[in-house]
Amino acid sequence: MEGRYMINLYHGSNVSIEQIDLNKGHKGKDFGKGFYLSETIEQATAMAKMVTAREGVGVPTLNIFQFDDKVLKNSDLCIKIFSGYDEEWARFILLNRQNKTDIPVHNYDIVYGPIADDRVGYQIYNLMKGTRTMQEFVEGLKFVQPTFQYYFGTERAIQYLKKI
Repeated sequence: MEGRYMINLYHGSNVSIEQIDLNKGHKGKDFGKGFYLSETIEQATAMAKMVTAREGVGVPTLNIFQFDDKVLKNSDLCIKIFSGYDEEWARFILLNRQNKTDIPVHNYDIVYGPIADDRVGYQIYNLMKGTRTMQEFVEGLKFVQPTFQYYFGTERAIQYLKKI
């Protein structure tokens, strides 16, 4: 992540996205309701296929945005960076995944960190039931191959994305 400057980020969907609409984000996601992008074409392509299958309309579409990652260190935006899987990251995921309201549980414009494994609901259930420790919860959320994501949660943040 450090020192790359202009990078391409990928968003998989069932439509081409010309204008980002934060209202179309879903509640209960890893970092909250917002617009998510991946560093890898493979992850975004898989997401495009999944969204298209789930929605039953459209075609898998890879949307590419350019982002100056210097913004993560030199801006007036409120930014949170998780460098890996740890308890702080897991607690943040848990807080956001359990939030089913339109009111964010944090004030970050941008969050960067690992993607949680898709079995998060099962992991949260076991943690809340007491059959998993926090450390087991962290381990259970890890992808086999760590993949990082960018969350853009405010209008101020999405101004730094340029569709290409």
